[in-house]
Amino acid sequence: MIKSNNDWAEEQFGHATLGDPRRTARLVKMASDLAQHPGKSVVKSSHSPASMEGAYRFIRNDNVSSDDIAEAGFKATVNQVHRYPLLLALEDTTTLSYKHRSIRADLGHVNQGNRYRGLFAHSILLFAPKTLDVVGLIEQQRWTRDIKTRGIRRKGLKRPYEEKEGYKWERASRNMAARLGTSMVNVISVCDREADIYDYLIYKMANQQRFVVRSMMSRHIEEGSDKLYHFASELQSVKQRQIQIAQRGGRKAREVTLDVKYAAVTLKTPSNKKGAPISLNYVGCSEIGDGEKRLNWHILTSEPVNSAEDALKIIGYYEKRWLIEEYHKVWKSEGTGVEGIRVQSKDNLDRLATIYAFLAVRIFQLKFANEQIEDVSCERILSSRAWKLLWLKRVKTPLPKEVPTAKWAYEHLARLGGWKDSKRNGRASVKTLWEGWLKLQAILEGYELALSLEQDLCSRDSLLCRWIIYIGI
Repeated sequence: MIKSNNDWAEEQFGHATLGDPRRTARLVKMASDLAQHPGKSVVKSSHSPASMEGAYRFIRNDNVSSDDIAEAGFKATVNQVHRYPLLLALEDTTTLSYKHRSIRADLGHVNQGNRYRGLFAHSILLFAPKTLDVVGLIEQQRWTRDIKTRGIRRKGLKRPYEEKEGYKWERASRNMAARLGTSMVNVISVCDREADIYDYLIYKMANQQRFVVRSMMSRHIEEGSDKLYHFASELQSVKQRQIQIAQRGGRKAREVTLDVKYAAVTLKTPSNKKGAPISLNYVGCSEIGDGEKRLNWHILTSEPVNSAEDALKIIGYYEKRWLIEEYHKVWKSEGTGVEGIRVQSKDNLDRLATIYAFLAVRIFQLKFANEQIEDVSCERILSSRAWKLLWLKRVKTPLPKEVPTAKWAYEHLARLGGWKDSKRNGRASVKTLWEGWLKLQAILEGYELALSLEQDLCSRDSLLCRWIIYIGI
């Protein structure tokens, strides 16, 4: 269920250790204000000059660490993991790009030309595949690349693994494991091809951490004299599966049929590495049909794969990896607009971007549920009182005997936010949904205020009707 702005901010940051309880209180207040106005600046989110000044003092306070802000949010996520028997740790790296001059000198290159400077962010989002819950952010790293090294080929093989950018995958797993403790046994890391690093796979296997990683290269294997991909091409198909490929960039959305294969394999140790070969499982799926850009996934996993059903389960886990990309979109532009921040230093940016990162999770939860969960009760996302007020506001008939579906709730939240249903408009945007939800919260707060003021004069039912008539619903 989506909580009020104040309750959410208190849950996320109320236990932050910032060296002074007044700083924690300011963080909670600031997060609540930003949640009330997602995508807006600190100035437009503040309810008074004093609130605005307090927010800016917090952002500019060098005694406040962005890491300490983040740890409070990560702890809030940890507090939820006991509810789920299985979690997918969806990982990806993105860039935050800025072109205004006030901060350019503090940032590095992001491979987008001379006009832009920025930083990189690597995030882990926990997702529960059985209940389709976006649980929360459990890890996020941010760093900059030295602008002086742009365009210079670096001799990566001579640098220690821990100094390479690719170490981010292992560092992220180490940080996540430290936070989750024994709950780590219920977590499967799901990563794209960039994580196909021998040292990373060695770390995951040695620490008995579960993973699903898409292969980047056809590695040498001990099964026969061929490499992995040639070996896989000769495996017999065990199943066919249809999946939906989402539209992305110039790629059109389409439904594809996949041939599914699996086998146990042992990866040979690369010639430039030390260590034992890695025994794991391979799952492959390739699109049936002609065409140069057919879907073709080679997946490496620590999970047992002894049947076609096991292989399909692994493919299903990897299919969910796109959610971390969608989360980054909400963080960067669609929801909180972190790339629109204008501050005077990288440290100030880090503090504000960290708050936005957790606010983006909240907005993304609403977006994802709108797209995936339709037939369940709307009380999964709204309180009983909230959906009843939404009904009276939008439908204007007596309340139904049965609780409406989540699909109904999302449609009317969107309409409350200004969405018009037409073929041209398509599905409501996440900003429109959020606007509708915020308007419903204002109605709910007004009702509760009226209830507290007049509870001695009339019953709740009659008060509800009088209040609705009074505000013109």
